[in-house]
Order: sequence, then structure tokens, then C-alpha cells
Amino acid sequence: MRPRLLITRALQEPVMQRLRARYDVTLCDEPPGRDGLVQALRDYDAVCSTITDALTSEVLGTTPRRARIIANFGAGVEHIDLGAAEQAGLVVTNTADAVTQPTAELALMLMLMAARRAGEGERMLRAGRWGGWSPGGQMLGAGVHGKTLGLIGFGRIGRAFAAMARSALGMRIAYYSRRRAAQEVEAGLEAQHYPTLEGLLGAADVVSLHCPGGEGTKHIIRAETLAFMKPSAILVNTARGSVVDEAAVAQALAQRQIAAAGLDVFEREPLTQSPLMALENVVLLPHLGTATVDARTAMGMQVADNLDVWFATGEPPNRVA
Repeated sequence: MRPRLLITRALQEPVMQRLRARYDVTLCDEPPGRDGLVQALRDYDAVCSTITDALTSEVLGTTPRRARIIANFGAGVEHIDLGAAEQAGLVVTNTADAVTQPTAELALMLMLMAARRAGEGERMLRAGRWGGWSPGGQMLGAGVHGKTLGLIGFGRIGRAFAAMARSALGMRIAYYSRRRAAQEVEAGLEAQHYPTLEGLLGAADVVSLHCPGGEGTKHIIRAETLAFMKPSAILVNTARGSVVDEAAVAQALAQRQIAAAGLDVFEREPLTQSPLMALENVVLLPHLGTATVDARTAMGMQVADNLDVWFATGEPPNRVA
């Protein structure tokens, strides 16, 4: 008998075809919610979750429980109580490798859009307010060539962004992380480690967030830490919405305490009301970090790889718990 698999959100069609060929697949008509997840753990051998599925200790403590693996679609797993999963004997996997390049590309795009006022310029043009090219003061932004890119978090995505910024834009690389990178990694990117967050924020022309979500990083960017940034600095967030205090960032932008920001993730999604929306010096995107056909297909195939290897050997390649 084929293992039963619940998929909480539809994946790319090639992925769905692969999974249906191997598993007895059920696709949710809508996000399952707490009760749906509890029932899924009782009825299925495996659950393919996404960041919108809150797999809390209460949910994971479900008994009786049939499920043995949660194959998460995405790199971040802060929506899963990993300690509770381990206690319940549930294996958890993610898709870390597949998200690296597209998210780093988006961070690069947000940095350039914010620096060059691209969002503001497009809005002006579409509204019919553009009076033509002028060599004077119209829409003057900031260049980033040779400037310092400060990374909060120096994992796969942060390093990929650093490599792009260094090779294409000649940017200097600095970073702050709970664990210092290996000497050869620092040397390869000519990256300078800052032992304190405050030191990094004061040195960087662009601050880009690449740390995981969770209580340990909640509002790492807030009024107190924004005060260390340069008035000319740009803030970029492609990590998790929880790492930024959006009200504090909005105030800093409105008061020109920092120059600009580019944000792809938010504390509450979808973002419908926010003081950020009234500001011209911020680029806002609807969580597009991995939103390419190639990336989403690769992520789904990594989910399938994790499931296939788990059911064959019990040792999936991307196990996080």
C-alpha cells in the first residue's frame, strides 16, 4: 500500500505529478488550520506543510498519530515546534538549498530599487506626474558601488547576496552573526565580521537581514537598533517579517532617520494596512523571495526527494529535526 500524503497548498504541476506517482496524495482545498492539521497527523503517513501551517506543540502532540514525517516546503521552520516534533517522534525536513539563489537575487533587486528610488519613480510616471528628464534634482537616488553591505545573518542566502554585491557592484562585505563564519569563507568574500550588532549597523551603508525568525530574532530591527544606522542607510528584509518592528521602521523612514527600505516580508501577511504604505521611500513587495517557476519547482522536487529517501532509508537529506 502506498504511503498517504497530505499537501496543504498546491505545488507546481511537475511536482504534483511526481508525488502522485509515488504516494496516495490528498491536496487541501484551503489551508487546513489547527483542526485540519490535527486530523492530518492522525490520517496520513506524511504531511507537506508550508510556512502558513502552525504546527504547534498542541498540534504535534496529537494522539493517536499516524504521521511520521513533516516535509516542509520552504527553508524556514519557525512555524514548526521542532522540540515537540522530536518528542513526538516526527521527522522534519526543509528545502534550504532551493531558496538560496532566488532570495539573494530579490535582496539585490530590493537594494537597488530602494537606492535608486525605482518604486517612487514608477508611481510618478504611471500617475502622469513625470515632467521629463532633468539634470538637476529630479529623483536623485544613491549609488551603491563600493559601499558597505552589512548582513545580519551569514548563512546560504546572505553569502549568495554578498557574492553578487561584491562581484557585480564592488561592495565591501560586513556581517554580524551568532556564529562566526569559517576563515576561508570570510577570505573568499573578503568579509569583515562585527562582533556586535550595533557595530555593524553603524558601519553599513546597506543593512540586509538574512537571519531566521523566532523569539531569538524578534524585532532585532527596532527603534533602539535603528538609531545606530546612518541617515543615508538602506534597510532590506527578505528574511522573516518578525525580525523587523514595522512601526519603528515606518517612523524612521518618515523622519529620514534612515534613507530608504526594501521589504518583501511582513509580520502579518497579507499586508493590507500599514503606515509603510503612505511612504515613498520604501519598496514593498508581496513576499516574492522564491517566486520563480524554477525556484518553486526545485523546492517541490526537494520535498519529493526528502519524502522518497525517508520512506526508502529513514535518513532524508534535508532533515532539521
